[in-house]
Amino acid sequence: MTSRPPAEIGMPLVEVDTPALLVDLEALERNLRRLGDRARELGVRIRPHAKTHKSPTIARKQIALGAVGVCCQKVSEAEALVTGGIGDVLVSNEVVGRQKLERLAALGREARIGVCVDEPENVAAVGAAARAYGVVLDVLVEINVGANRCGVEPGEPALALAERVAGTSGLRLRGLQAYHGSAQHLRGYEERRAAIAAAALKAERTATLLKSRGLACEVVAGAGTGTYAFEAATGVYNELQAGSYVFMDADYAKNLAADGAPVREFEHALFVYATVMSKPNSERAVLDAGLKAVSVDSGMPRLVGREDAEFVRASDEHGVLRLKESNRPLAVGQKLRLIPGHCDPTVNLYDWYVGYRGERVEAISPIARGPGN
Repeated sequence: MTSRPPAEIGMPLVEVDTPALLVDLEALERNLRRLGDRARELGVRIRPHAKTHKSPTIARKQIALGAVGVCCQKVSEAEALVTGGIGDVLVSNEVVGRQKLERLAALGREARIGVCVDEPENVAAVGAAARAYGVVLDVLVEINVGANRCGVEPGEPALALAERVAGTSGLRLRGLQAYHGSAQHLRGYEERRAAIAAAALKAERTATLLKSRGLACEVVAGAGTGTYAFEAATGVYNELQAGSYVFMDADYAKNLAADGAPVREFEHALFVYATVMSKPNSERAVLDAGLKAVSVDSGMPRLVGREDAEFVRASDEHGVLRLKESNRPLAVGQKLRLIPGHCDPTVNLYDWYVGYRGERVEAISPIARGPGN
């Protein structure tokens, strides 16, 4: 059962119940425009990753600004997006299991649907599901370009799999998925650039091999918020899948630009709103936002505008702050904004976005995970 929204449109921000997931609408809009403009400058397509926001509303804004469609990681996310009116969705991941494949193929009756593969048995299963539903599914062969997660090895192994896809009815070979996820958070500018240069070389050699055998390779996809400009500069990638840029998080803000300063291309637009629920002494305060309100897999959240307090520990329902001497002491009942360390899993903890402009709530929007898994 979906929880009730923690706010009402028009109410002052200070009255929003906590914990709540806030979106600064002006910062979000600037982020969306900025990547759209950059993609046009770089001459590449963008297919933003909707696993970050899980919102058909935001996806529609991205498409209106030039995106060719969106991608996601799960069938349930794809279902929510298609139900929300998105007509071109890539599941940039492998989908395994009869139930999920049937749901994926069923979506092909309503929208253009793509999926990634990295082994022959899955190719056969995806093709069987597509034929059973009378649809054709787009397929990208995922190659391992350095992340050592999913993906067939580049070169001849990828060629053999691509030939299998091309020979399977119900499937349309589109090209390669070459995402280097672990490169996104390499802090140094040169580290990130070198990692993507190595990935692009693997992708380019594999794409050339496919084309030499007469196989389609219209798309070489990948890239994320931390590296998308590097992929675009290679001339190999032509479809970029950045996702976190819409919100940004504390972890991405640690990446460094060429001059050694933190990257500031996109703005923080997503916040966990929390209330001080206890202040046992002058050195400690406790918020009503713990592990069930903010993901800490990429580090603790940062407080907005409070250099005199540090979020140091989270338990299920409590977030513990270490306090420094300050002429702005915190009081029980005071509300604070937190920048999550990792935006994607934080979003997954909530049912609603509370969108605000200035100091008032302007929009309440559901977070659309979709049914099932």
